Amino acid sequence: MTATPVQTAALVVGAVFLLVGILGFIPGITTDYDQLSGAGHESGAMLLGIFQVSILHNIVHLLFGVAGIGAARTAAAARMYLIVGGIIYLALWIYGLLIDKDSSANFVPLNSADDWLHFVLGLGMVALGVLLTRRTRTVTGTART
Repeated sequence: MTATPVQTAALVVGAVFLLVGILGFIPGITTDYDQLSGAGHESGAMLLGIFQVSILHNIVHLLFGVAGIGAARTAAAARMYLIVGGIIYLALWIYGLLIDKDSSANFVPLNSADDWLHFVLGLGMVALGVLLTRRTRTVTGTART
């Protein structure tokens, strides 16, 4: 059985999230690894030296990855994963813009680089979910005399 484009997209997105979750636990790829905390804005660990991460943040990436790989089994589930996941990331983007980064509200934790990555991820995932499942309509008409 051949995978549809939306299933392939969900599989790739899921695999990337899984990889990112794993990389968040690897010293060197995650700088200041000794400052990795369970959750909260106090975590000083930075994935690729750019994105603030914590154990919770990495686990969320791992779970999102597993969900994407699982959702890739059917086109309907893949579409739902991409669209709903994209909406979640857009909501996380807005949340990140609104909170005080030094407060307990920043429990994931998030920094400005995370915020803008979430925006791009959210738009990209929604776009993939919608565009890869568009149905082309053939318009047939009858000639009137």
